[in-house]
Amino acid sequence: MADLVTLRSDALTVTVSTRGAELQSVTDADGRDWLWDGDPRWWTGRAPILFPTVGVTADGARFGDRRTALGKHGFARDSDFTATDADEAHASFRLEASDATRAVYPFAFRLDVTHRLDGATLTIAAEVSNQGEEPMPVGFGFHPALRWPLPGTGAASRFDHIVRFDADEPGALRAISADGLIAAAPRPTPVHDNELHLRDALFEHDALVWDRPASRSLCFGVADEPGVRVDFADMPMLGIWTKPGAGYLCIEPWHSHADEEGFAGQFADKPGVATLAPGEAKSYAMSLTFGVPLI
Repeated sequence: MADLVTLRSDALTVTVSTRGAELQSVTDADGRDWLWDGDPRWWTGRAPILFPTVGVTADGARFGDRRTALGKHGFARDSDFTATDADEAHASFRLEASDATRAVYPFAFRLDVTHRLDGATLTIAAEVSNQGEEPMPVGFGFHPALRWPLPGTGAASRFDHIVRFDADEPGALRAISADGLIAAAPRPTPVHDNELHLRDALFEHDALVWDRPASRSLCFGVADEPGVRVDFADMPMLGIWTKPGAGYLCIEPWHSHADEEGFAGQFADKPGVATLAPGEAKSYAMSLTFGVPLI
């Protein structure tokens, strides 16, 4: 059975589950929860950790001569982690290789996930280490779902919300095919003057995917109202996703993405996948700051 760990600051109360090391709630001093509640009518996730892959594989994942049925977004989100360290400001969780994980990902890994609360900022950090004796390819991503509309935005509608990037984003996006792969043809950017004006039609064909965003932070919210700043300095890719009509917006910094159409190579050769030498570790992090003005 999953356990909940609670973190507190003067601004926020945060709960995290040992199931998936997944964020469950982010409540401010007024009792408003900024995180999606996992309503199963739409999507049961809240903020899953994507490991050891992001997205789907075209026909299984290839590791040398072996092909495995590594599922969409990997297995960390459905795994029971062990709570290793916690106090009022932080909680750390660990997942290690097992017979079940080796069946789809044949490596000896250790995944440590830490949630750290500092005032109105929550940082989620992960470290993946290779505990084995052979090179280990790894993909990783974050997938937090924020409420849309955000709490505290008064009479504002869902469609008054925007995403404002910290840099120009004139480049084309990657489209998602009907089977969840990265399509060969690009998708024109819906970003104008650094702003993405949100509407359901943007997500009729799955997520918006930037495989080379210039930005390393963005803000989500309504002008002149409290919003959320998302920082992802070392994550080179970004997805933004919802189901049309749902009450959440996922802002997802990634370090790999789904297979591209026609890809038949090794998992290690996918864009963004890092290969760790025996004993090597790699870190990933993102931060969310709640209640800040849209800037």
